[in-house]
Amino acid sequence: MSALAAQDWLTAPSTRSVIAALEAAGGPGCARFVGGCVRNALMGRPIDDIDIATTLKPEETEAAIRAAGLKAVPTGIAHGTVTAVAQRRPFEITTLRRDVTTDGRNATVAFTDDWAEDAARRDFRLNALYADHEGRVFDPTGEGVADAAAGRIVFVGDPRTRIREDYLRILRFFRFFAWYGRGEPDAAGLEACRDLASGMTRLSAERVSKELMKLLAAADPRPAMAAMIGTGVLAQVLPEAGDLALFDAVVDLSDDPVVRLMTLFPVDAEAIRTAAERLRLPNSTRDRLVASAVAAPDVSLAMTDAQVRAAVYRYRGQAVSDAVLRRAAEAPGSDAARLLSIARTWVPPRLPVGGKEVARLGVAPGPETGRLLKAFEADWIADDFPTGGHAERLAALVSARRA
Repeated sequence: MSALAAQDWLTAPSTRSVIAALEAAGGPGCARFVGGCVRNALMGRPIDDIDIATTLKPEETEAAIRAAGLKAVPTGIAHGTVTAVAQRRPFEITTLRRDVTTDGRNATVAFTDDWAEDAARRDFRLNALYADHEGRVFDPTGEGVADAAAGRIVFVGDPRTRIREDYLRILRFFRFFAWYGRGEPDAAGLEACRDLASGMTRLSAERVSKELMKLLAAADPRPAMAAMIGTGVLAQVLPEAGDLALFDAVVDLSDDPVVRLMTLFPVDAEAIRTAAERLRLPNSTRDRLVASAVAAPDVSLAMTDAQVRAAVYRYRGQAVSDAVLRRAAEAPGSDAARLLSIARTWVPPRLPVGGKEVARLGVAPGPETGRLLKAFEADWIADDFPTGGHAERLAALVSARRA
């Protein structure tokens, strides 16, 4: 039997208190760590979330947590999940389950006390791993530990069956390959994803976009994206995406998933806005993608410092920075450090004059005030935002208009 190397989270008082609470109600061995925390511990990766599987029913779990003086939150009680909070750390605890019915999006589950049944309904063998409070690893499929060691992403059982249970597993296959895979993707998994890709139309846009953004955040998602192109999966998710040359180049320039996503779209604000609405991307992501497309025509790698500042004033630093990265991806080997530094650090000043200053020069309120301020702003930007001489510059404009 495999065992986890020493883990701080495993021996932390908060973790011990949760396991002790569950075992007080269900006896030794009624609770095991499951999924990502076990997988990542075996692979030497950081641990984010600590999930626990238990033979206790949800109401028993909730009662056991409360009896131990810990906070219990019924976060997904219908599907068997209760979140325990110990020393401000959340632990998601789920009763062992088996699927009763599935429709490609949602599953009706029944609770069980059979660890093998629970493992059989999971997506990949390296995710169907359990560990007890001493770090002893249980591998019901018999292949999960080996897959974690080798960087193999292999479905539990028949890939087509797993995918038909939830078509999001197609994207998860590529996402886990991007994060944990080594070598070539599993051939049987690829074939199943290719053959069943059209089933992703059943999924909600929010689920798809969240999975896509997680994939793009991997250290190097290029092999996974190439596999998605080859199987037709990317065309299902992002029909706007074409050649991956820009994407491949930008991965070396930025680990920001939004920047990487940007290169999969044409420089077309309306096309991006339409795609963002279809994918139900967060408003902040949509607005950032659109802003970069709007700024892009006025951004080049040949800009002077003053021109970069002018662009930042007009479009804001984030949009200019993103557009610069796109231009750098278009010209591999170019040096965009100077432009990026300005875009990311320079703070645009406020226009130093307004309607009051114009009125003091005898101009009646009205359209002429707006025209004068626009002319002043254009000259001020062209001169690289001088900090003085504003009154004289504005007076000269007013005099010229009256001449």
